[in-house]
Amino acid sequence: MDENTPSPGSLRHRLSADPLPWALWLLLRRMASKLKSGWLARVFHAPNLYLGPGCIIQGSRFIHFGSNLYAQGNLWVHAVSTWDHQQFHPFVSFGNHVSFSERVHITSIERIEIGNYVLVGSGVYIGDHHHGSYSGEHQSDPDIPPIHRPLAGGGPVLIEDEVWIGDNSVIIGPVSIGRGAIIGANSVVRRDIPERTIVAGAPARPIKRFNPATSQWERIDAGIDAPLSAEQFKDLRA
Repeated sequence: MDENTPSPGSLRHRLSADPLPWALWLLLRRMASKLKSGWLARVFHAPNLYLGPGCIIQGSRFIHFGSNLYAQGNLWVHAVSTWDHQQFHPFVSFGNHVSFSERVHITSIERIEIGNYVLVGSGVYIGDHHHGSYSGEHQSDPDIPPIHRPLAGGGPVLIEDEVWIGDNSVIIGPVSIGRGAIIGANSVVRRDIPERTIVAGAPARPIKRFNPATSQWERIDAGIDAPLSAEQFKDLRA
């Protein structure tokens, strides 16, 4: 029995937690998803893959799946190889035991890597690009509809092992999120996050870090509202 398979106890709980007709409908829907996932696991070479209802995988030739990826539902992973007249060579990689809640959107024209045992909440967006260019040369004209602007900007996204990403967070590259970091709900991440650090806010700022000497998450004096100096942020990454 793999990690994504409910135990008999949990199955009995599911049947008793809802009115029987609705519980049976949920059970049938899950069974259908497991059958579909079993077939896709072979297609994508992804052992123990589970994709719930509404999941969409586009550009799978540019996507690498580890084992035991679990998506509750409505996960949209898009490795974009062409857009209008543009050509890209994206790479999206998932480690082992990655779990997604509902309505997660991951889109790449360059590189997105997600490590092992990463937990992603609902409504999360992870991307390495956006519509249009807004710095440097050849910036986009606001009179051009956004859908007709070239895909540009951003950069690679690296999410290391055991990261927890809270609901409705937005992560746009170039950015690296260190091992064991926690991204608070509704955060906007546009800069690197040190390992074992809790961040929150828009833009996200470090608020706590784990002290292995005390086994405690200790508050960072700068807090959410105060911007961190370059020296303070360097200290966090040390």
